[in-house]
Amino acid sequence: MSLTASLDASSVTAVPGEETALPLQVLNSGRTVEEYRFEVVGACAAWSTVEPAVLSLYPGDSGTVSLVLRPPRDAAVPAGESTFGIRVVPAGGQDDTVVPEGRVTVLPFHETTAELVPRGSTGARSGRHQFAVDNRGNVPVTVRLGAQPGTEQARVAFAVPELRIEPGHAKFARLRIRPAKRMWRGTPVTHAFQVFAAPQPAEGEEPPAPVLVDGSYQQEPILPRWLPRALITAAVVLIALVGIWYLLLRPAVKSAAREAVTPEAVRSAAAADRSDVPVEGGPGGAGSSGGAVAGVGPDGGASGPTPSPSPSATGSGDAEGSTGAVAAAGDPTSAQVRVQDGVGGGSNTGTALEVPAGHVFQLTDIVVQNPQGDAGTVVVTAGEDTRVLSLGLENFRDSDYHFVTPILVPAGGRVTMTIDCRRVGRPVGAPAPSRCTSSMFLGGTMRAQAADD
Repeated sequence: MSLTASLDASSVTAVPGEETALPLQVLNSGRTVEEYRFEVVGACAAWSTVEPAVLSLYPGDSGTVSLVLRPPRDAAVPAGESTFGIRVVPAGGQDDTVVPEGRVTVLPFHETTAELVPRGSTGARSGRHQFAVDNRGNVPVTVRLGAQPGTEQARVAFAVPELRIEPGHAKFARLRIRPAKRMWRGTPVTHAFQVFAAPQPAEGEEPPAPVLVDGSYQQEPILPRWLPRALITAAVVLIALVGIWYLLLRPAVKSAAREAVTPEAVRSAAAADRSDVPVEGGPGGAGSSGGAVAGVGPDGGASGPTPSPSPSATGSGDAEGSTGAVAAAGDPTSAQVRVQDGVGGGSNTGTALEVPAGHVFQLTDIVVQNPQGDAGTVVVTAGEDTRVLSLGLENFRDSDYHFVTPILVPAGGRVTMTIDCRRVGRPVGAPAPSRCTSSMFLGGTMRAQAADD
């Protein structure tokens, strides 16, 4: 072998952020002039170089190059010892390569930063923060957490007393600041405080300076400022609503109740009361046996049976009155109809009710519905040519009408609904229909037509 290379020292110490040089002796023991190149291998190769990078030697001559170590002051380069090698490669022959080896020790360094998130807090009972501590050194560090309140009016407490942080990492510690006294009302008060992170030194090291961070907490009153105004406003609104009720709504309710007491309603109630009383001579009534009632004589003895009145004994006036009361009461009746119509096809009519022969229908309630939101016209008629309602479909979805004085529909008369569609509506969240659709529900009383009607 015509090449000899050796380091002046087998180990070297490197300080992060500084430059350290280690000499390397190279001897050309061959018979020709040779040029040598140098390559650093190992963990320190990323931050090490050989100067000069190329060395030429005559036969029998020796030269010196330097291994320059520049470890960055960064957490990516951990503290401790590692091995390295310098590959010396002759330009004329790769087989004569030699690799002298050594050890490098990177010294530890400490660098700790901290931040308070958020820097200022607001609250009525307490303020919450997070204390972020970042270890930018190359060795693990344990930091002790503490706080210094600016005054005696607030207390600061950490969730944990200390943190252990690996190199290049950060950890968070929750803290809460509480006021010494609660404030129900008044102007907000600001409490200043200071928190610190004190790194704990290794054995034989001097303690690093603690990292100090300032913060503030604004104590708000428990009762907000707008509460009195809100209570006054609520009281005014409540008084206004009560006034509207007594001045407008209550008289309207009483008037509607009076109007609902119609002669027909009175006769219907009287007929219902009479129907609940057992008829004399009927089942369960007095004298149910044979249609006669046993009389009692003047002497207290039983007399002969008293015959029931014959039909001729009852006056015609009583019969007409009874018949009239029953006819006036009538039977509650309701009906409905659904009509569809296309655009441009003319109007379409549907019949909800046809009055049978010998009866009269008293129309009192109508409910018209336009569920699709169509546009057009709707006409409700009763009897031959009585137009009850004429409405625009686009003006309503549901509309109800109640008549204090019933609309009389004679025998053979019809209650109909006619719609003329101009535009088909579209319900929300449903497919578009092809035709206008409306429906009508009506209510009233169907009574037998009296002789004098």
